[in-house]
Amino acid sequence: MAEEKLKLPMKSLKYHTVMNSAPSFDKLSIRTTMTNLSLAETPAEESGLLPGKLHLDSLRSDLDDDVESLKEEGRETWDNKVQYILAVVGYAVGLGNVWRFPYLAQKNGGGAFLIPYLVMLVVEGLPIFYLELAVGQRLRKGAINAWNEVHPYLGGIGIASVVVSFFVALYYNTIIAWCLYYFGRSFSYPLPWNECPKEINDNGTWSLNAECEVSSPTSYFWYRKCLDISPSIEESSGMNWQLAVCLVVAWLIVFLCMAKGIQSSGKVVYVTATFPYLVLFIFFIRGLTLEGYQDGLRHFFIPKWDRLLDPEVWLEAATQIFFSLGLAFGGLIAFSSYMPCKNNVYRDAICVAITNCLTSIFAGVVVFSVIGFKANKNYAQCLLLQNKTFTEMYSNSSLNTGSFIMPECDLEKELSQSVSGTGLAFITFTEAINHFPGAPFFSVLFFLMLFTLGLDSMFGTLEGVVTSVVDMQIFPNTRKEIISGVICLISCVISLCFAHPAGSYVFTLFDDFSGNMPLLIIALCECLAIAYVYGVKRFSDDIELMTGKRPALFWMICWRYISPAVMLIILFASVFKMVGAGTSYSAWDMTQGSTVMLAWPLWAKLLAGFLILSSVLWIPAVFLLRASGLLSYELEEPAYFPEEWLRQEHGLSPHSVSTCERYLFCMPPDDSAEK
Repeated sequence: MAEEKLKLPMKSLKYHTVMNSAPSFDKLSIRTTMTNLSLAETPAEESGLLPGKLHLDSLRSDLDDDVESLKEEGRETWDNKVQYILAVVGYAVGLGNVWRFPYLAQKNGGGAFLIPYLVMLVVEGLPIFYLELAVGQRLRKGAINAWNEVHPYLGGIGIASVVVSFFVALYYNTIIAWCLYYFGRSFSYPLPWNECPKEINDNGTWSLNAECEVSSPTSYFWYRKCLDISPSIEESSGMNWQLAVCLVVAWLIVFLCMAKGIQSSGKVVYVTATFPYLVLFIFFIRGLTLEGYQDGLRHFFIPKWDRLLDPEVWLEAATQIFFSLGLAFGGLIAFSSYMPCKNNVYRDAICVAITNCLTSIFAGVVVFSVIGFKANKNYAQCLLLQNKTFTEMYSNSSLNTGSFIMPECDLEKELSQSVSGTGLAFITFTEAINHFPGAPFFSVLFFLMLFTLGLDSMFGTLEGVVTSVVDMQIFPNTRKEIISGVICLISCVISLCFAHPAGSYVFTLFDDFSGNMPLLIIALCECLAIAYVYGVKRFSDDIELMTGKRPALFWMICWRYISPAVMLIILFASVFKMVGAGTSYSAWDMTQGSTVMLAWPLWAKLLAGFLILSSVLWIPAVFLLRASGLLSYELEEPAYFPEEWLRQEHGLSPHSVSTCERYLFCMPPDDSAEK
């Protein structure tokens, strides 16, 4: 059966799978090796091949057969390389680039923050990004089956990735629902968050809404009109039906875009991956015409070198790089598994990671040009109020001057009041847009940009789940669109827990605990699995076959030593920070018109523990169950990998272990290591 699948025109290739009878944690060989090349269907004189000589021209069609083999095995393929790159860029470039990076840069030293950010990109982000793309392209499977093939005892890594992706998809699509709500409300003039609503009193007079008056129109619209927020996570009443409808629409859009896997989402990325850059460019041009933009850019870029001595700055840089690239979700492995083996995965990793980094910086320029404009507006209004107060004081000299409250006007303070996350998108930025001529147009553009950024990331996050379920054949002979539909339906029903007055607090709980720590642990296990189980040499051999060039010694050192060490430091620092500072959440106080910090109740802490453990416990559980023989497993046939043809195509010869490799990676001097 396998021979029929791999049969090529004018020739037949016989393959056999060499696999150890019992898996060993030191070395598990699952290799597809070419053992015989016969030209049974064509005489030697017709074929032009000399007896006993492997002619390269006879193997030229193997790359096409590589793609065809994926299709014959029922595996999808990207239509072209551009589609694949756009999908990976869209997945990596998400909402965090727009509303998280600018805040961190401003908070942690402005331009000086770029130094730890770029260092962490090189020693942590890029090596793991490169590793995941290479694993997917080499093994051609979803996260669960890929790590099963690395070693059956490591199958829990893939399951953990799928569980985390599912949890993150639940709350991430809620952001898309919020964007849809604001997008729909943007088609009005003036914008509904432009001013406080008026209320009719019992005596027939009107007054401004008290909650809005003590806060601001944008804060009031966000907390009261959109979220209809409760005072705490323990107080809730009814369902926020307008938000529930937006959630259902958001999940329907995701399903329609992903119904046929990459065959449908691959078409959508042409728009969703490029549109945010168009909108960012429009806001960039608009921002440079705003009064005070230079103050925002100065605040963003001027370095504060003393901040580099603060360990927390480096910790936040490492964390931002890690989550900005979308590592350990399984989405990168899923996307690259649909690529032909002769694809330069190294070039892809470098291009996408650099694009992600530059996008973050460009988004920071856009955001802080607008924040500079907003700060100058507030500063000018403060000065007017200050002058008015002075005038009243001197014109009413008979009154006690102590009854006057003099406002303090400070432009730097206004610039430093930038926020991240939802506060930046739905409060700070919307307040700035209120002052734009043609505000509804820019509001529509802004929330459409956030919608497409979120949608792209949802594709990669959910694709990691769907691909793994399909590859495991849990529901054999079931079409992928049906599996995608069932997963989206279940997710939609569960995510309705975010659509009630306390839903935003549940959202915060998921955001804080379902992804951060589990993803660090998963990525750490991935690095250790490749470096110490699969083997650095074997992994480098695979990459050399796929790209024609062996990974530099730097990447090998990162996979084995530097990246795991950095992730361990981040993990322990995060745990110590959580234990030392405790955990709390920001709740809306309608009487003060601001947020207050409240401690999580016991049931919320238990839910947080469940979100963390329900994913990471799969890693030791699968290891122990399979090692003890309590959980049986059956390895699938390895995907087609034309090793001999790739060797001939790139003109490769067996790699000789260097002295550095011998001492750094404990490789024996001969070529028998890690086979």
